[in-house]
Amino acid sequence: MSVQLRPMRPEDIDQVTAIDTHCFRPPWPKRSWRDEIGMRNHSHLVVLCDGLVPRPPGWRRHLRLPGARTPTERVVGYGGMWLIAGEAHISTLATHPDHRGLGYGELLLAALIRRALARQASSVVLEVRESNRVARNLYHKFGFRLYGMKAGYYREGNEDGCDMRLELGGPGVRDQVLQHCNATRARVNHVDAFNLMPQSSDA
Repeated sequence: MSVQLRPMRPEDIDQVTAIDTHCFRPPWPKRSWRDEIGMRNHSHLVVLCDGLVPRPPGWRRHLRLPGARTPTERVVGYGGMWLIAGEAHISTLATHPDHRGLGYGELLLAALIRRALARQASSVVLEVRESNRVARNLYHKFGFRLYGMKAGYYREGNEDGCDMRLELGGPGVRDQVLQHCNATRARVNHVDAFNLMPQSSDA
């Protein structure tokens, strides 16, 4: 089955918020997602969809507010990144607990890194809980290195945050990172409507 990467839309917010509530404490409020979607110049939001949302049976399919847009695709993961002054900051990344172990987290991370490469970012940075070994291992796999610790960064549990960084400016580094992203993409059958990178090194 093929999954699809595409930019996040306002009608995705309910599904994204549901996943966010499963994965993070505290989750982002819906208004934050709406604000992020509206800042296209700096905020880059991607969703991963694995199929169509079933239509409600009978008369229930007609229950919606005037002007509301009904989601047609099922969102199973999402990611967000800010791009400011040549630095890409991954703000969030998650897959639904029922869809883990399928390579979706890696695919989302690769999509964000490819967007950063396309926009000529010099580095990609992020924070992750010190206790989140799974996420830290994923970031290490892509070449992120521990840059420092942020004491009490996460209010929930007063946990320290790992400040991690992927430098993109060294000789051959960009091609190496892109090759790793492409290898990740090759492992998951998908359609990418989020990134179109006109680079000769992109296979």
